[in-house]
Amino acid sequence: MAAKTLLINGTMVSAREDETILEAARDAGVKIPTLCHLDGLSDVGACRLCLVEVGGRLRPACTTTVSEGMDIRTHTDALKAYRRQIIELLFAERGHVCAVCVASGHCELQDMAVALGMDHVRYEYLAPTCTVDISHERFGLDHNRCILCSRCVRACDEVEGVHTWDVAGRGTSARVITDMNQPWGESETCTACGKCLLACPTGALFKRGATVAEMEHSPARIAMIVESRRVRG
Repeated sequence: MAAKTLLINGTMVSAREDETILEAARDAGVKIPTLCHLDGLSDVGACRLCLVEVGGRLRPACTTTVSEGMDIRTHTDALKAYRRQIIELLFAERGHVCAVCVASGHCELQDMAVALGMDHVRYEYLAPTCTVDISHERFGLDHNRCILCSRCVRACDEVEGVHTWDVAGRGTSARVITDMNQPWGESETCTACGKCLLACPTGALFKRGATVAEMEHSPARIAMIVESRRVRG
């Protein structure tokens, strides 16, 4: 497979022709923030945190394939400000109250806010009325914590192969749903495997009975499952 030569923050690097900018940057030791990317799953560019500058234009690093001679900037002042703005908007859009969240201390959104220096939100909170679905005998869904990264949708579809999850609605009305917007506990396709919980970056999907700061996710296990299947297959 042919190699491509490109610049990342002024340093010349080589990458496979099928690699994305995100993969090439990580191989070069450059960490680009993201919330919707998860190793082992396809990329959809949902969170936009991984935007980079390529020749002065913004490109999502997770879905943009490298090409010869690319000049990529990953951490300009403009990008840092833009990423912080995205995190603030995510907090303003739903009800992310970390002090009472089951995933507090184990939350990728919370960690990202700290890493990007977010100490307050400059935007008006939408404070939508979001439901909590605890109809499933083992798991629960709190729409207040959801950031619509679609990692649960892709894990269910691409790893478990049942596609219980999907996204319905548009804009601020968008919600993750099971089957045809049925309560999770009434889903006829859910296998109760828990892969959606492993993939979730926040406290949106949780084990019933978990209390504040008790819920830990294991997104890396998704990649391990995918890799083990590839080796066997």
